[in-house]
Amino acid sequence: MSGGAGRPIGVFDSGIGGLTVVRALMERLPMEDIVYFGDTARVPYGVKSVATIGQFTAQITDFLLQQDVKMLIVACNTMAAVAAEVVRQRAGDIPVLDVIEAGARAAVAEAPGGRMGVIGTPTTINSNAYARRIHALDPAVRVYSRACPLFVPLVEEGWLDHEVTRLTAQEYLRPVLAEEVDGLVLGCTHYPLLKPLLRDVVGPGVKLIDSASTTAEFAAASLQAAGLAHVSELPARYRYVVTDVPLRFQTIGERFLGRSLGRVEKVDW
Repeated sequence: MSGGAGRPIGVFDSGIGGLTVVRALMERLPMEDIVYFGDTARVPYGVKSVATIGQFTAQITDFLLQQDVKMLIVACNTMAAVAAEVVRQRAGDIPVLDVIEAGARAAVAEAPGGRMGVIGTPTTINSNAYARRIHALDPAVRVYSRACPLFVPLVEEGWLDHEVTRLTAQEYLRPVLAEEVDGLVLGCTHYPLLKPLLRDVVGPGVKLIDSASTTAEFAAASLQAAGLAHVSELPARYRYVVTDVPLRFQTIGERFLGRSLGRVEKVDW
């Protein structure tokens, strides 16, 4: 394992949602090289057993460690909820960050002892991972969770400001907003694309906590603390590795990333 800050950051997800985290990292840390891994052949993970998710996560972690990464970011809420420990065990002394840890820290900082809503996929919400982590950081925070299963297909359809999406959001968020929450954690990497619409639905009094930007902030602070921040005159290099290239991958991926993906590599397992 070569030393030094010039090594890339490894970011991974069960599919393409983690590209919102990559986008936030590009904006916050423009000099850092990034290798992104999306397990597009085996997505969605949410319907799989904990043992299977753990096995897939271990496989991806090993692949990224072979790419000589200096940090690993679990950019998938499902993986972070049930398999973050698998990553930490394999990574050794390489820092491991995950979207749930970053979101929970931001939630507690935003409303100490307050009331916090959390939305995510059914798997993430049923795992109770956000509520557990938030309570570990601040037992006084009240957490109100809500699964929003229709948001992922609506985002992938590109219906980011569609009336159907707005009505769905109003329906999902009604019970959470009734609890007069101080903030709302967007506990799925697809959800940052819905931020403008969700801001309209929740109103100005509720702070939206976006797991992509909070993870990028967390990564910046962690790299600085570990002496691994990269300073370079050269443009950063980005690699995108997937296990399958579905027909719509390029289109959806570029929407998530906010720029062209360029070349996408495919690995066969």
